[in-house]
Amino acid sequence: MLRFVVGAEDLVRTRFALSPVFELLNLLRALTGPHRRGVPAEWLDRLRPAFDRLRADPAMDAILVLHDETSGANFICPPPRRLGQTIEDDLVAIRRAPPESVRAEIAFYVSRRDNAFLTEPDVLDRLAGFLAVAWAELVAADWPRLRLLCERDVVHRSAELGRAGWQAALDGLHPKVRWRDGGIDLLGRSGGTTDLGGAGLLLVPSVFIWPEIAVFADEPWRKAIIYPARGVATLLEQGPPETPEHLAALIGRSRALILVMLADPASTSQLARALGLAVGAVGDHLGVLLRAGAVERARSGRSVLYRRTALGEALTRPN
Repeated sequence: MLRFVVGAEDLVRTRFALSPVFELLNLLRALTGPHRRGVPAEWLDRLRPAFDRLRADPAMDAILVLHDETSGANFICPPPRRLGQTIEDDLVAIRRAPPESVRAEIAFYVSRRDNAFLTEPDVLDRLAGFLAVAWAELVAADWPRLRLLCERDVVHRSAELGRAGWQAALDGLHPKVRWRDGGIDLLGRSGGTTDLGGAGLLLVPSVFIWPEIAVFADEPWRKAIIYPARGVATLLEQGPPETPEHLAALIGRSRALILVMLADPASTSQLARALGLAVGAVGDHLGVLLRAGAVERARSGRSVLYRRTALGEALTRPN
């Protein structure tokens, strides 16, 4: 078992972040098979033609070498730094990964499965270039709604962390993660005990990790837990919400879609990103829904979140 020992300073310095490159790498492995990693077959089938065009690139084989069923190279998926992390941020971090760590990790994985690509002097630039193309082909179009789901999880857990501390924030995070006697136990992981030492922990919600978790526990990387975002199973199984025709006819398609997406609280900017609309336009639609009593708003930290009222719930029910 792996255990993170937590002190008083760690609670203050714990942060949430998103990792676009982690989502991409797990999706690439799901498309390679044989394990779908929780991604529905329909989702993979939709992306398969684009993936087949990428599969012939030698970088894809190198990526597969850098991961096995129990571990993965950290340098190709460095812990993110912020909630607004972009794929561009991740690719910069890959190119700037500590050379000593890169050499050690490559040597470890190449000793198991030989790969000439990983011994090239420009390997980091070539891997980053491939991932940039793969992101554009496989994830970019879906990222706004995937990011929205992860951000909603952060809103929920950060509120719990501030309100009631570690136990509340970790409650329901994952069956393999539990709070016990001033520390966090990660069941099924090896590594003994690691003291966070006041640096805090990075908590990273993910879509394509479901139903597992991932952990960063090695130096020099920041300690982190990547866990399934709340509601991810429903999203992957059912896809994006559809706009009821009766509701679109009553209040217009954009307002109807916004109301449907507010099954969980969201901010104006989150909705705008997920729907590909201007923030001002979403704000205007929310204003109309607010005045009509279909939504309500409340402040959560620095964000103003909207959610459906009883009237909004009734309007979105199928006929």
